[in-house]
Amino acid sequence: MAFELPPLPYDYSALEPVIDTQTMKLHHDMHHAAYVKNANAALEKHPSLASKSAEELLRDLNAVPEDIRTAIRNNAGGHSNHSMFWKIMKPGGGGNPTGAIADLLKKFGSFDDFKTKFNDAGAKQFGSGWVWLAAKPGSNDAQIISTPNQDSPISQGLFPIFGNDVWEHAYYLKYNNRRPEYLAAWWNLIHWDEINKRLASLKQHGEPAMSHR
Repeated sequence: MAFELPPLPYDYSALEPVIDTQTMKLHHDMHHAAYVKNANAALEKHPSLASKSAEELLRDLNAVPEDIRTAIRNNAGGHSNHSMFWKIMKPGGGGNPTGAIADLLKKFGSFDDFKTKFNDAGAKQFGSGWVWLAAKPGSNDAQIISTPNQDSPISQGLFPIFGNDVWEHAYYLKYNNRRPEYLAAWWNLIHWDEINKRLASLKQHGEPAMSHR
């Protein structure tokens, strides 16, 4: 049961003008595909792990054999993070949050207050990484965190409600070094209905819907 690259839920050009077509092709077909390929190559050395989802592996990295632990952290992390990322964006997205996610974000003040805090954490993430809204299972205590590289909040006992990719490959062709401009524009793509599904799954099952295989 090898990991598989999920298809994009929209055309490469669908997120224009916020994310350009060429970036989407490179990001999905090359970067995400490489994480899938490299995670599968690592797991070939330990067939007993073949039935586990990326998230199950990330939840307990100490249980992953040491010879592949870093490869799984980086590549299963990249697979899980990106499988989430494509789904929480949509053409014509954005606007104010509704439903359960709107209620959750009130702890940060207004929605504009939340966006400012989230974008600030993303802008200040040094080098490559992600910015997240994450929560502990069974808790409404959501928090904004950033992680380096492809590290997942799952490995910290947290579950990602949603996150934004601040690796340069996610934005550099269009925005160059203007990461804050990308972070601000990204809200025009956010798919609140999908995020509410993830939040409902987190409350019901203790985790969002997972990428599995």
